Amino acid sequence: MTTSSLAITERVVRTISDVALENEFYFAELDGVCGDGDFGLSLANGCRKLMEEWDTLDRSNPGTFLKKVSMIITSRVGGVSGAIWGTGFMRAGFAAGDKVELTADDVIAMLRAAEEGMKKRGQSDLGDKTLLDAYIPAVDELERVLKEGGTTQEALNAAAVKAREQTEAIKPWIAKRGRAAYTGERSCDTYDAGSIAIAVMAEKIAESWGDITNP
Repeated sequence: MTTSSLAITERVVRTISDVALENEFYFAELDGVCGDGDFGLSLANGCRKLMEEWDTLDRSNPGTFLKKVSMIITSRVGGVSGAIWGTGFMRAGFAAGDKVELTADDVIAMLRAAEEGMKKRGQSDLGDKTLLDAYIPAVDELERVLKEGGTTQEALNAAAVKAREQTEAIKPWIAKRGRAAYTGERSCDTYDAGSIAIAVMAEKIAESWGDITNP
């Protein structure tokens, strides 16, 4: 029996939340080097609230579910981070529409919609030393492998590797957005907390894909 798209969507979101909660202080420590240090704490607070309301979320279809997730994240994660993460989930939900089952093309469209939403909400793009510098190349890699006939597992593995590589590639850069941007050259040779979070989440999803699709 094929696992439903809703069930997979739920498990992916749950995995993302688990990563945020398990790495709360690690992400905060990274953010504290050049930022205000609240990234990990704020994201974890949002995910705690999400877990509290987990059983009450509307599960009519994947899109509706993601939009409800967005509302909770936006309401509980402070500052620009909450708006950016919430926008990502919301745009993905809108892209999914009212479809009950999602194709690979649908998922890529959802990820791209999230990308555009986060760009606009954060007024940032590739090269600004933000989570987008890990997210966008990872989605590019996911799409490339799938289009070349690779399996979902192969695509996820490649995306996770790319996201992690990007955290190292952007480390020497000067931050252009967020609190870190105010530190100028002091942001050189530091990790961007958002990019690290994307990498860890991508790695965990790839690692857990068998369990996500066949619990």
